[in-house]
Amino acid sequence: MPAMTNLRAAGASQPPGLGAYVSLKLRLTIMNFLQFFIWGAWLITIGAYWFQYKQWSGTSFGAIFSTMGISALFMPALMGVVADRWISAQKLYGALHLAGAAMLLVVPTVNDPHTMFWVMLATMICYMPTISLAIAVAYNALKRDGLDVVRDYPPIRVWGTVGFIAALWTTSLLKLETSPGQFYIASAAALTLGLFAFTLPPCPPTLGKDAGKRSLVDVLGLSSFRLFRDRNMAVFFVFAMLLGAALQLTNAYGDTFLHDFANVDAYKDTLAVRYPAIIMSISQISETLFILTIPFFLRRFGIKTVMTISMLAWFLRFGLFAYGDPGAGLWMIVLSCIVYGMAFDFFNISGSLFVEQQADPKIRASAQGLYMLMTNGIGAVLGSLVAGFVIDHWFTAPDGVKDWRGIWTAFALYSLAMAVAFVPLFKHRHDPHRVVPAHGPADVGNP
Repeated sequence: MPAMTNLRAAGASQPPGLGAYVSLKLRLTIMNFLQFFIWGAWLITIGAYWFQYKQWSGTSFGAIFSTMGISALFMPALMGVVADRWISAQKLYGALHLAGAAMLLVVPTVNDPHTMFWVMLATMICYMPTISLAIAVAYNALKRDGLDVVRDYPPIRVWGTVGFIAALWTTSLLKLETSPGQFYIASAAALTLGLFAFTLPPCPPTLGKDAGKRSLVDVLGLSSFRLFRDRNMAVFFVFAMLLGAALQLTNAYGDTFLHDFANVDAYKDTLAVRYPAIIMSISQISETLFILTIPFFLRRFGIKTVMTISMLAWFLRFGLFAYGDPGAGLWMIVLSCIVYGMAFDFFNISGSLFVEQQADPKIRASAQGLYMLMTNGIGAVLGSLVAGFVIDHWFTAPDGVKDWRGIWTAFALYSLAMAVAFVPLFKHRHDPHRVVPAHGPADVGNP
């Protein structure tokens, strides 16, 4: 029991009983459920609100999805520094959600796309850092109780995906896909989580008390960038960025792809065209299953194999979309959604666990913020900009009709190229017989 030994050596109290563990698990489960319920209430359906309710242009809509990437460029890392140095992570987490709840109430009042961009950017500035802060709070709480994050976190995180699905189905079944009501639902969930966050286990700052002894890099909160000194970590972060771009492609164009079939008489009355959001939610249902397999795959095969599997799964995700349709080819679309669970979880969740194991515990929030910066920040922005340029110049006819088969094939080849390059470049060696302590390798031997 290395984790228990480390805790006692550090002067920690005896681990709580079963009742306290259940209480902790339940609180972290509620946190994850609401965290992604907020996002699921509008992320997939904002396009229908934009085009059908507001009847705004497609050019300006592209900027809305970029707000997530822009905010993720600096907010997760910045808020990670604040949590590491000055404010307990769970309190900062709660304050951001309360501010986000207020911004979501403003969204339905906006009457022009230019203002909408700035309001959504402010909303994302509040929301995006909470993803990495939620991870930091959960990892810290589990470690304090002597638990193993690789084993115990995925079954908790799976409820975040359940929350996303619940919100998506709520919005769809209540026929709010083209209504401002989706933002009111998200705001209510954000308000609830913002208040609930102040009851979460404490995750106090770890750098403030000895800041005077630290270098300028530490004072500026750039310590997590030292992870790039390690060649393998640098390669890991670069490919995490490229995978983040792949995620942005499917978020931005998946629902639009199915909506476009409404212009084809043979498909306009099919299930996938009438309820595209529900069909797309199969992707999130698949996530709930693959999250639970992460501990097995990480321990048995290691991060290199798991990340490679993710890239090959993205290849299948896009390739199946290329040849699927809502009619006889519906099975390909459904299978693509199932494969998505592996494609997403095996880089997103596994990647955050890998970063947690490699980073010094004193910069835990900053390290998760850096991971968010690479995936949902730089990766998302590059994915949006490059994909938009490529689609407009090579896969869109003069009359505006898109060559979806060509689009998805290009994305599939991009994913395959990543896998081919990743295998020789990432040289991390996995020892299946080595048990990672709950504090992670960077904490072993620390006082």
